[in-house]
Amino acid sequence: MKKEVQLSICISTFNRASFLGETLESILPQITETVEVVIVDGGSSDGTESVVRNYLDRCPRFRYHKQVENKGVDRDFNEAVSLATGTYCWLFTDDDLMKPGAVQAVLSRLLSNPGLLVVNSEIRNRDFSRILQEKALPFHEDRSYSAAEWSRFFLEVAGYCSFIGGIVIRKDIWDRRKKEPYFGTEFIHVGVIFQEPIHGDIEVLADPLIMIRYGNAQWTARGFEIWMFKWPRLIWSFRDFTRSEKEKIIREEPWRSMKELITLRAKGCYSFSEYKKWLAPRLSTGNKKVASMSISLLPGALLNPICYMYFTKKYKDAGTLHIDLMNSRFFYKNIFRSFNNILPWRKK
Repeated sequence: MKKEVQLSICISTFNRASFLGETLESILPQITETVEVVIVDGGSSDGTESVVRNYLDRCPRFRYHKQVENKGVDRDFNEAVSLATGTYCWLFTDDDLMKPGAVQAVLSRLLSNPGLLVVNSEIRNRDFSRILQEKALPFHEDRSYSAAEWSRFFLEVAGYCSFIGGIVIRKDIWDRRKKEPYFGTEFIHVGVIFQEPIHGDIEVLADPLIMIRYGNAQWTARGFEIWMFKWPRLIWSFRDFTRSEKEKIIREEPWRSMKELITLRAKGCYSFSEYKKWLAPRLSTGNKKVASMSISLLPGALLNPICYMYFTKKYKDAGTLHIDLMNSRFFYKNIFRSFNNILPWRKK
């Protein structure tokens, strides 16, 4: 008899043919009769379908659904969960890797029937050659949160939950909750989780079972809008937590911080166009407005190395912050590369 599906690995993807194969390859050896992989493609045009078809031929536990048009990551993940048949859904990313034994470790922990399971991650650089952070969640041992510890879970884990790949949730909980209000937030899973307390224990696995390919997000160009507006707006929409609790996750209006704007300018995420679109309409005339505009016009090529040296001195290991600064168009190697590409002899 066909065994009941216990775990559905749900993946939303769009134009990631160059990364998705490596992700699926890390999952394939771990598939059992009680595990399926559901891939929703948001209308890719880069060969993603050919990559997935290869795995459909190799394993009947892989399922593929291609959308006619791209509806956004939130709708596509929701579609993947809707198509899933498992008791639990692991919302996984399309460019990160599962460590060997990850699926079995998750299945073992699901035997206790938690409402939500959060899987820790190891953060690496883009080609996985270097570990930037051994544990995204600095937990030395597994943790469990009861319904009465809802606020503690929020304070300790909500920030990490911005990474969708670490979320394993009961499908019936997902199905019962509101999803539409979170379409377009980029973090539908966070809205589903924190809109109201989860009944049943919440488990967190301390050992990292995922390798994150840091610096490869598709939304980098929209980073200012997402981290200055969408993420804080979402966190501050939850009614179960106090202002001080939400403040510990993210300030309600982080874009008012001049230090934050300087850092974002050095990363290449903040320019005069972001100032005009997002800040000018919100700031009244005065010092704040002048300062915010001035920062957007600072020479990024000068600011980038200053911030790099500052954070190197301030933090023993700046980790992902260093990667953000190095990925910036203002990083000196990227400037030289761009300049070299426009030289006349490069066009021959």
